[in-house]
Amino acid sequence: MALDTNGIDFRVATPEDAPGIYRLVQSAFRGQISEKCWTTAAELLSGDRIDVPGIIAKIKDPSSAMLVVTDSDTTGADLVACCEVSRSTAQQAYFGLLSVSPGRQAGGIGKQVLAYAEDYCRQIWGTRRLELTVVWTRTELIQWYIRRGYRKTGEMPFPFEELGMTKETAPRENLYLDVMAKDLGGASGVVDEETP
Repeated sequence: MALDTNGIDFRVATPEDAPGIYRLVQSAFRGQISEKCWTTAAELLSGDRIDVPGIIAKIKDPSSAMLVVTDSDTTGADLVACCEVSRSTAQQAYFGLLSVSPGRQAGGIGKQVLAYAEDYCRQIWGTRRLELTVVWTRTELIQWYIRRGYRKTGEMPFPFEELGMTKETAPRENLYLDVMAKDLGGASGVVDEETP
């Protein structure tokens, strides 16, 4: 499933993409560059968001896919954005790791990636519901997903161990994840045209 929209190409990642995905995710979620981005969690978390073997595992898992975005007018070596989708049940999938290169944020690429992921899950897996999680402190990001048609459906514990920390070593108390979901049975695409 390939798509070319406004000068960017969408495709399913291969294992060869793993190092580029790793660099992209790190730049979007961690480090000094990410601190300028409205979607970052750099003030809460440090270290790797995911490592290269973890990315390769997601790429090779038949119940998941890493979707990547490149510039149409380049050789495709540099990734502009990426995300992960994984099939939870026959009719539900999970969306995560939405990463847009810091220099390309606030240009609407995130909306396109989310819409592409929704269409991918609907067309490839027959998904009727897409779920995601957001750290509850990321209020601007939560509102962005709400504008895309997602609604809060509950909460779940923060994955301290998965991120190499404990409640005691976390930079903030009372961290948890908001669970959000959207019914994909209707029309595809975004709810509005508001950037980012």
